[in-house]
Amino acid sequence: MDFNKLLGVKESYQASYELEKIIFDRTQREEMFGRFLAERSELSFDWFTEYFQEEQADRKEKKQDFTPDSVVQIASRLLGDTDSNADICAGTGGLTIKRWNENKNARFYCEEFSDRAIPFLLFNLSIRNMNATVWHGDSLSRECFGIYELTAGERFSSIKKVEESQFTKANTVIMNPPYSLGWNPDPSYLEQERFKDFGVLAPKSKADFAFLLDGYSKLEEGGTMALILPHGVLFRGAGEGKIRQKILENNMLDAMIGLPGKIFIATDIPTVILVLKKNRQQKDLLVIDASKGFEKGKNKNILRPEDIDKIVHTYEKRQSVDKYAQVVDFDEILENDFNLNIPRYVDTFEEDEPVDILTTIKDMRKVDQEIKQNEIEFAELLGQLVSTDSLETAKELDEVKRYYEEKIGKKRQHHKEMQMELL
Repeated sequence: MDFNKLLGVKESYQASYELEKIIFDRTQREEMFGRFLAERSELSFDWFTEYFQEEQADRKEKKQDFTPDSVVQIASRLLGDTDSNADICAGTGGLTIKRWNENKNARFYCEEFSDRAIPFLLFNLSIRNMNATVWHGDSLSRECFGIYELTAGERFSSIKKVEESQFTKANTVIMNPPYSLGWNPDPSYLEQERFKDFGVLAPKSKADFAFLLDGYSKLEEGGTMALILPHGVLFRGAGEGKIRQKILENNMLDAMIGLPGKIFIATDIPTVILVLKKNRQQKDLLVIDASKGFEKGKNKNILRPEDIDKIVHTYEKRQSVDKYAQVVDFDEILENDFNLNIPRYVDTFEEDEPVDILTTIKDMRKVDQEIKQNEIEFAELLGQLVSTDSLETAKELDEVKRYYEEKIGKKRQHHKEMQMELL
């Protein structure tokens, strides 16, 4: 479906502005919803993920990478049922839509910074008739640009701008924040509830842990949070190392799942899903290396249904699986100086087939003889050719040379490879 045509705009940059005009007028909004649903009746996923990523997102400045549906599925299934869900850095609402699809009666809370994304987010929540709060602003500085309350109606949610949010804490939190975004770590933030127990702020150049702690602060007691971050948070040092150590000492981290690279639309960055809980009873950590379970696509890798199921089932069973998952004790994490680099805990090494030395030596001798024989044949043929100035003879010489150079070259390469096997 041509969404630009539906909105009556010629250029994609106009879509967000036009949608904003329509979304706050009830009559226009419901008329547009009707036309939209006549062409797209499936509500279980975000229609705008690829459209917004390709046409509206600002990857360079705002690090906007919208979450592939396969990753959305994993994160939501890890969280399970909920009566309230918070989605920080919600984008156009893909993660919230998946949570709603499995928890229709829950209350939803979304935060989003982008002016362009907000109209699409409100569209997605309202057309699905959700009860929700949308907080438009900077999640890290807490600068607020606007708050919207959506109330379920007969068919679609109404949208009302309000002065204050009624949201307090959520049973589940789901997040895919912008990776390694620069921010302003004001020292006064250390007095805030979300950061005060950690004694240090995320570095200016990488806000990953700032987003993590902000999301965790919105989690109610006994709740669960799943967020997607780059692998760097597992092993980077300095302030990030201190925050990671405190998270582990406070028994906040329940599991981490390493995903394949190249599964996002606009970035090849390898990512990890972190699962955190409040008031955990277990002291161990489940580490899953799912980086090899995918199908190679044309421009990106694809997580298949069987790959998704394996991740979720392994998380639910919480048992070690050879070359795939490991239940790690805190003492082992301590021995690794709180470095969570996945290969330290899950050994996926596959031994090469043993080399039969005698057979390889015989093959090498055979290749040596073939090279010598080819060189002899090459010299004899050159001797048989009569040197003339004719173009035909020159071409014949070139063809013979090319043929034997290629043939001898291949033999020598084979010979070299067999030598390498013996080393």
